[in-house]
Amino acid sequence: MAVAVAVLTGCQGWAGSSGASGASGASGASERVADSTGFGAVFLGVDECSSFGTASFTEVSCTSERAAARVVARHDGKVSEGPVCPATTDFVLHISESRPAYDEDGDGTVPRGYACMRKLQAPHPGDPGGGGGPRTIVGDCVYGTGEGEVRETSCDGEGRYEPEYEIASAVGERTDCPPSTALYVRLGGNDPVGCARPV
Repeated sequence: MAVAVAVLTGCQGWAGSSGASGASGASGASERVADSTGFGAVFLGVDECSSFGTASFTEVSCTSERAAARVVARHDGKVSEGPVCPATTDFVLHISESRPAYDEDGDGTVPRGYACMRKLQAPHPGDPGGGGGPRTIVGDCVYGTGEGEVRETSCDGEGRYEPEYEIASAVGERTDCPPSTALYVRLGGNDPVGCARPV
C-alpha cells in the first residue's frame, strides 16, 4: 500500500518594507493512506482521480461518484527536490515508495513521488484569494503569525483569520516591487518575491 500525505497550506517567509529578513516555517499537514490499486499506467497519474476520506485517499475512476479530486501534475521524488505544482493546485499528495501486488510498470514498486491535486468541485483553496493551497500566489491574502512568518487566509474575510495583506504582484527582486509595497512575501518559482499591500 502506498502512503500519501496531503499538504494543504503553506507558511511563507515575510518581511516589512523596512528590509527585515524573512523566515519560513512548516504548516500542518494531514496524513492519509493511498490504495495503490490503480486505473491507469501510473498510480495517480495526470488526469486520474482520487477519492476523499477521513483515513485514506484511493485512486478511483473519474466517472465514479466517489471521485473528489483530479491529478493536474505528477512527479517522482520529493517535493523539495522536484518541479513546483501548478499555481492553482488545491493540495499535494505525497506518495511513499511501496512494493504492492500491483504497480505501473511491473517492477514490483510504486516509486516515491507527489501528485498535485485539484478538487473536482468548488471551493478551490488554491485559487487566488482562496485561503489555502500549497503555493502562495498573486491575489492571495496573508496575515502575520509572528516570528517573521505569514500564512494564507481567505481574502473575503470568511476564514478563521482576517486578511492583513494582499499579494499584488510577483517579481524577481525586492527592488522591482512598487514603492507602495508594505510587505515582501517569499513565493518561490520564477518570480520569488511577492509585493504585498495592506487590505
